[in-house]
Amino acid sequence: HSVEGLVRILRDVSNSSYAPEYDIAGITDPFLHIRVLRLMRTLGQGDADCSEHVNDILAQVATKTESNKNAGNAILYECVETIMGIEATSGLRVLAINILGRFLSNRDNNIRYVALNMLMKAMAVDTLAVQRHRVTILECVKDADVSIRKRALELVYLLVNDTNVKPLTKELVDYLEVSDDDFKEDLTAKICSIVEKFSQDKLWYLDQMFKVLTLTGNFVKDDVWHALIVLISNAPELQGYSVRSLYKALQASGTQESLVRVAVWCIGEYGEMLVNNISMLDVEEPITVTESDAVDALELALKRYSVDVTTRAMCLVALLKLSSRFPQTSKRIQAIVVQNKGNTVLELQQRSIEFNSIIQRHQSIKSSLLERMPVLDEASYLLKRAASSQATVSLTKSAPSAASGGSLKVPNGAVKPPPAPLADLLDLSSDDAPVTTSAPSTAPNDFLQDLLGIGLIDTSTAGGAPSASTDILMDLLSIGSYPVQNGLPATSNIGSPGQVTKHAPGTPQVIDLLDGLSPSTPLPDVNAAYPSITAFQSATLKMTFNFKKQPGKPQETTM
Repeated sequence: HSVEGLVRILRDVSNSSYAPEYDIAGITDPFLHIRVLRLMRTLGQGDADCSEHVNDILAQVATKTESNKNAGNAILYECVETIMGIEATSGLRVLAINILGRFLSNRDNNIRYVALNMLMKAMAVDTLAVQRHRVTILECVKDADVSIRKRALELVYLLVNDTNVKPLTKELVDYLEVSDDDFKEDLTAKICSIVEKFSQDKLWYLDQMFKVLTLTGNFVKDDVWHALIVLISNAPELQGYSVRSLYKALQASGTQESLVRVAVWCIGEYGEMLVNNISMLDVEEPITVTESDAVDALELALKRYSVDVTTRAMCLVALLKLSSRFPQTSKRIQAIVVQNKGNTVLELQQRSIEFNSIIQRHQSIKSSLLERMPVLDEASYLLKRAASSQATVSLTKSAPSAASGGSLKVPNGAVKPPPAPLADLLDLSSDDAPVTTSAPSTAPNDFLQDLLGIGLIDTSTAGGAPSASTDILMDLLSIGSYPVQNGLPATSNIGSPGQVTKHAPGTPQVIDLLDGLSPSTPLPDVNAAYPSITAFQSATLKMTFNFKKQPGKPQETTM
């Protein structure tokens, strides 16, 4: 009975003549329209009989209401919400989605934005009807308003399927070149995701990824170009095509970081395919590249990215590999590699010295050492990548707020109580510090000890072995714990090296650094024996410190 009354009210108000006290921009009482439509949506949700009663009046409101006024658009939007919320017929839903399509052509940004939001909800109801407005939605991706651009891009991502992936991707890639820098990151991420998700042809996948790397390689995430390298490794029939395409892209645009990395890797692995035009495809035209040209490309990338350690390291590896593939360029490559022997970055310095040694002294093993990388396991990489993504998402969701109280989760699963305010300021309780689940055995933390890195509190117990991780500074200053004697830990006062004081088991033993300066403390015994310290020992080298006091100079120790 309620539904019948609502239908009658809505029909009366829709068909009523002009009433000045209720008229807004030519629409009679839009507020009553909207209230009734909302109540219909509530009553018709999940109720087929109720929905059937209101279908006709909803169709009437949707077709008769004018959309050139804001009040009319408000009624139409509420009508579409109601149609999508009840058990409406398919024809009525198509009518509602077509209204949203008209909204996309409206000049008002707010109307277009709410239309895009509603179309995203409609994707779960009638995807085919939304697909008919694909061209208009794509135009919204190019809109001047950033909110509309982002919402339209999300909708386009939902619209992509196996049948339309190629034309939609082409439209997005074409727009990538002229889009704003602020929008390129989002657009690049969506294109890469679409290509990876829907590509059934490896050649098409490579072409699209090469275009993206050329246009916006600086916005491509590391895992994306890693996956591209894995795919090239698993497609031997396309390796020649890939290295030639990337070489040409590198010549045309060497400013995109991810493009440089993938191109450098491929030139190092498949340089002979580049020079000799091996594995040519029908769609390719032969190119002329000499061995010297390939080395030039890597040298240019090495100099251009003088700040990026990863890219320079990859260039050095690729040059080393070319020295084996192109023996005539070996001397020139060695000269390029040697330039980094004095590099302040340890990674580059070490690679330079080692690679120079391989080129100069190890000719017998160089060819086998610098063979192509074995085929990378694509399936295991994708599983690892998916697991890593899920772990990142779950870590982000479970990360506690800095402002919230309670315990903090640390990587090893132990629970660490929140640090004191002073410890926070000094950052003495960082998550990368070792965490113990046992109760603290000392009084409140001595922050000075923490800052100096000197653990002056000895908590050894009877029968326990001395800690292997004794602070090196304590060792050098002779203030570390002495070996356990007779089952009891013994410590020596720094001011009185010859006097050994035994403590009860488990008793904290504190060494007073300033005790030797006290006038009441006797001078150290010059003839006392100082224990030697083995600072380092390996199979080929042992380094030992010996200590000796000079007669008449108790303040000095000869090491």
